[in-house]
Order: sequence, then C-alpha cells, then structure tokens
Amino acid sequence: MDWEEFPRWGRKVADWSAEYHGTLRDRPVRAPLEPGATLHALPEAPPEAPEPMEAIWDDFERIVMPGITHWQHPRFFAYFNSNAAPASVLAEYLAATIAPQCMLWQTSPAATEMETRMMEWLAEAVGLPGDFRGVIQDSASSATLAAVLTMRERALGWAGNAQGLPGQAPLRIYCSAEVHSSIDRAIWVAGIGQDNLVKLPVQGALRAMDTYALERAIEQDRAEGMLPAGIVACTGATGMGACDDIAAVCEVARKHGLYVHVDAAWAGTAMLCPEFRTLWAGVDQADSVVFNPHKWMGAQFDCSAHFLRAPEDLTRTLAIQPEYLKTHGADGVVNYSEWSIPLGRRFRALKLWFLIRLHGLAGLREMLRNHVRWSQDLCERLRAAPGFEIVTEPVLSLFTFRLAGEDADARTLTLLQRINDDGRIYLTQTKIDGQLVIRFQAGQFCAEARDFDTAFETITELAEGI
Repeated sequence: MDWEEFPRWGRKVADWSAEYHGTLRDRPVRAPLEPGATLHALPEAPPEAPEPMEAIWDDFERIVMPGITHWQHPRFFAYFNSNAAPASVLAEYLAATIAPQCMLWQTSPAATEMETRMMEWLAEAVGLPGDFRGVIQDSASSATLAAVLTMRERALGWAGNAQGLPGQAPLRIYCSAEVHSSIDRAIWVAGIGQDNLVKLPVQGALRAMDTYALERAIEQDRAEGMLPAGIVACTGATGMGACDDIAAVCEVARKHGLYVHVDAAWAGTAMLCPEFRTLWAGVDQADSVVFNPHKWMGAQFDCSAHFLRAPEDLTRTLAIQPEYLKTHGADGVVNYSEWSIPLGRRFRALKLWFLIRLHGLAGLREMLRNHVRWSQDLCERLRAAPGFEIVTEPVLSLFTFRLAGEDADARTLTLLQRINDDGRIYLTQTKIDGQLVIRFQAGQFCAEARDFDTAFETITELAEGI
C-alpha cells in the first residue's frame, strides 16, 4: 500500500468504525471463545509473498473480531473501563500518521510543549495546587514504579543507582492491603523486595489504611535497623474503591520524612467534579499523584497523568544525558524522557487536547455525574431485590454485591459465570474479608440509563433458581 491508495482504506476503516460502535449493543460484551481459537486460525508461518489488502481485511473480520472482548461496549461494567471517545480516536489517527518520537524537546517541540500545557489544564481541572507539574506516562503502573524508584533514591541519599542495594539497610515501603497489584510489581522491579512492602490493615466503610498502624510500623522498622522510604496511598482502589485518608497519611509521612505517592488511577478523573474531591482530601500535601485519563475520561489508551511536587527528584532518579541526547542552543527546555522510564515517547497530549476541547470540562463532568447517579440507583434496586446483599456501598460508580444465604460464595460465582456467558453485560469478582463478591463499576463513555436497566434485568433474571 502507498499513500495514494491509503485514503480508500482510511475511508473504509472510518465507516467500519462508525458501524462497529453503532452495533455494539447487539454484540456479547465478552468474547464467547474457547482458549486457542484465534491462535489456531492464524497460519503457523509468515507469508513469503505479499498479500492483497482485501484478504487481510477479510481475515481481520473473520479471525480477529470474534475474539474481541468489547471494552467500548456501553454495558462493559467489569474492571475499569478503557475508553476511546471519538475525538481521542481521531487524535490517535493523526498521531499515528505523523508518528513522531517525542523523547526530547528537539525531536518534537509541539508535542513537548502541548504535554506541558495539557498537564497544567488537568491539574487545574481536578483541583491540584499550582506547584504540581505533570508528565504523561503510559500507565499508572509506570508512574508508580517511577515514584517507588524516587522513594528509594531519596532514602539512600541518591546512592542506589550508583552503588546498588547490596550492603544498604533494607528499604521499607508502606501501603494498605487494598492497593493495586502494580504496587507489588513496582517493589519487585525496584529491587526492594516483596518482603519489604508492608501492607497495613484497613478500617471503616472506605477501607482506609490504619494510620495508627502505619506510624507504629515505621517506628518499629527504624528501631530494627530498617530504612523507611515512602508510602503509597490509594483513592478508589480496584477491588471495591477503597480510599485512604490522604491528609492523615501525609501527616504521618511529614513527621517521619517519607515520600507519599497517591494512586488514583481510576477515581482521579472523578475529581473533575468538585463534590467528589472529599475522597482525596489532603492530596495537595502528597509528593506525587497519578490518574488515568484513559480510564474514565475518554482518552484512548495509553494516557496516564503523573503529577509531581518536586519533579527534580524524579529527574535526578531517572535522567541520563549522553551526548547524543543533549539539546544544544535551547536552554530551559523540558525533555520528558528524563521524567519517564522508557526513552521513547508517544504523542499522547494530542488526544487530551482534542478531547477536552470537544467536550469541555462541563460535558465531561455531566458524564461522570450520570455514571455515579445511575450506579447508585442500580445499587438501591439490587438492595431492594430479594436474595441480594450489598457488601460495600458505592464509591463513586463502584459497589459490590453477592447472593445472600447459605453457600453464598459458590452461588455468587455461579451467578457471575451465568452473567458473563449470557453476554448482555460483563462483570468481575473480588474478595472482601474473604467473601467472594461481584463488582459493578460504570465508566463507559457512551453508556446510557437504559444500559443500567439492562444490568438490573440481567442480574435478577439470571439469579433465579440459584
């Protein structure tokens, strides 16, 4: 294919995309395939000769599409949504066409400076103070790893990268038992070790970290010759939406000189609405914060907003400047590759620019408020339905429920399997205090009130007879 032929296929893809989104409600949310079905449909060896685009397109529809779980489906109520609003898709199309490598200011000046401005827009939109500066990471996992590495270097007096960890006092990182598994992985990759991630008990309806236990753990570790380095707090954790008392966590951190990173990967977008900001009260005192516009805000994956009070600590941890990466004759420019673990960087700011301008903050807030209201209404309908138990109350648009009575775990799992095999909606499970529960979470960009009606009908209908 050359660029003269490209427009014909571009139009075909655009038409197909519109039809795909227009027919999503007619498709099962989760791919109804057995493992290996797609693999066995693909040739074992690559082709030696060129193949026509028509054949490739036919195979895309025949092989790929039957094996897709439809994350853009308006009744995708599992995990956290990974949205792709039309404005974001168009921006990604343009970014893919231009295909810049945005590692340095000089390799993509517009991309670098737009990233700076979009992070300023987002910080203002979610109410972060003006002394926070931002960078777009690929995911909250990478942002958290960057934060853990910064904790490590600060605690070691910036000697870890040079000297390694052998011979150093064991570092300790603290979090609650509700944090995402990416925190565990960050500890592994940073060389700190799973045994040095201290997971503290939780308390209250929001299952917040017990800050009394946090302080006792820090004091005990210091007394035993260990080196406390930092705390990872959460707002809207994956399981049931747990929210730590950020202000209380930061108070303990200040007392002991520790770095605080706030993981708000899902819930951070909700802070566009001022009335939800009580969930992360005290975030202005944290050292770094991350949330994912590629979840609830509508930006195409990947796009994670990472905010820092002192970015110089991050760049001191990550920046490497060989001669070939220096920008001469342009003093004061930002090279965002020094703020992230990968050297190569995509033009992610463009989709934020398109998305925020097309919908405006008011339009995005309306979507968020609808999702929260519709989820809370569904929770009340299930609470009133016979045979159901609400286990955790709604945190924004996330709540958990189960079937009441004897053998509740087994019966709840049977219900979940029935729901996902049925295909009208898609849900996932978690455990709360050892009990199996079903998570309901709403955040699909194009969801409507009728989709929540379908959820209630599906759940109650399939629960009959279990």
